[in-house]
Parts: sequence; C-alpha cells; structure tokens
Amino acid sequence: MKIRLMVSAAHEQEIRSQLLAHGIEIDDEADLVLRERGCFIRHLAVRDSVTNERVFLPVDEIVSIETFGHVVEVFTNDGCYRLSDRLYKIANELDPQDFLRISNSVIIARSAIRRVHPTLSRKFILMLCNGRTVDVTRSYYDSFKDFFGI
Repeated sequence: MKIRLMVSAAHEQEIRSQLLAHGIEIDDEADLVLRERGCFIRHLAVRDSVTNERVFLPVDEIVSIETFGHVVEVFTNDGCYRLSDRLYKIANELDPQDFLRISNSVIIARSAIRRVHPTLSRKFILMLCNGRTVDVTRSYYDSFKDFFGI
C-alpha cells in the first residue's frame, strides 16, 4: 500500500517511521492521502508546459489554476504548467484562506487579484497580477462576495 503524507514538519518524521514500520510505503504520487487537520500542501508537482520537465512549484507562486476539459493548467507570473490531478482534489489540498474557487473550472490565489469589475448579471470579472482575466460565475458570486466582504 502506498500513502501520500500531508502533515506538519513537526509530526512528519514520527508518522513516517510508524507507517514504514508497518510496511506502508510513502509516495508523493499515491492516491491515498494521510492528511493532518489544518495542514495544506506547500508545493504542487507539475510539468512545465514548454519543456515537459517535472517541477515542484511552491503554492505561493500560483496565480490561478484552470481546467480546460481534461487538461489542468497552473498559471504563475513566470509561466504555465500542466497538472494531472482533478481540480476538486487540488482545491481540497490548498489553504482556503489563500485560494478561492470562482467557477467550476477556475481557482485563484487571493493575493493575485488586481482589479474587480462587477457586471450587471451577478458576475465579476477579475484582472489578475499576471495580466489574465477570469470570471467569477453566478454560482460562486455570493461566496466570492463573502470571502472579500464586498
């Protein structure tokens, strides 16, 4: 059995040794995740969209994460990366104080928003720090307003 660990640094060594003693393998690619409450990922394993090179991207560099069909792309100020996980899995692993889902296909970093333009149809258009624009859909309109206290 393989397990991916998402625990604090203070508990990681103890948990790792206990799991290994019981014959459980620890792998960052495993589907089964052991996660400590309040512990969120610090890096995403992505592939560079140009070179296809594997990169461990710090989550504080992420501007937005978007899905286009079965393709998930992670945008930063420096470029674009591809990811193989589903968007809902990524959303559950990111700190909800730093990231917000604004549509069925987009997650944004709270700190990446530069401008908010309201529209007449209960939507917002956001300008992000990397120059991209994304829409807050009607389904996420109220949660966006509550998140920012608008």
